[in-house]
Amino acid sequence: MRKFMLFTMIITLLLAVNAGADEFTLKSNDLEGQLTLSQVFSGFGCSGKNISPSLKWLNAPRNTKSFAVTVYDPDAPTGSGWWHWVIFNIPAHVTELKANAGQLEKKLAPPGSVQSITDFGKPGFGGACPPQGDKAHRYIFTVYALSTEKLDLDEKTPPAMVGYFLNNFTITRASIISYYKR
Repeated sequence: MRKFMLFTMIITLLLAVNAGADEFTLKSNDLEGQLTLSQVFSGFGCSGKNISPSLKWLNAPRNTKSFAVTVYDPDAPTGSGWWHWVIFNIPAHVTELKANAGQLEKKLAPPGSVQSITDFGKPGFGGACPPQGDKAHRYIFTVYALSTEKLDLDEKTPPAMVGYFLNNFTITRASIISYYKR
């Protein structure tokens, strides 16, 4: 009986270790607990560099057909948060976005991907810019593993509509949260 219990405990421990090793994960060399001026918007009273961070994801499910990435601030004083970046139709073989991929003119985003409008009213990355003196805002960077190769949407699609389709096709997601206050 003792051997059986020991064997069961060892198997359970090994399964737990292996399960954590293969979790879908989002990482960035540019993000830490606090955003830097690189990720802060340039405009609306903010004077940052407006550079989207590099993002890399690991251990996507085998049945992933494409990816999407969003950046959302749930603390914006709008009643509905603020969408800072929406990029989708990222091919399944792509596992990262380079720094500044959110600037359309740089052409650093993966071919075939679409960057739709944000709450700034235009496509591409729009950095953090909370109201002066407001509490620190959370900026949630999320990568979605999707069960479809393509969302039939374009760069004029509002972020809430993209979110609706993301929720319909999401297999799993991974996020990083960073904060910013000015």
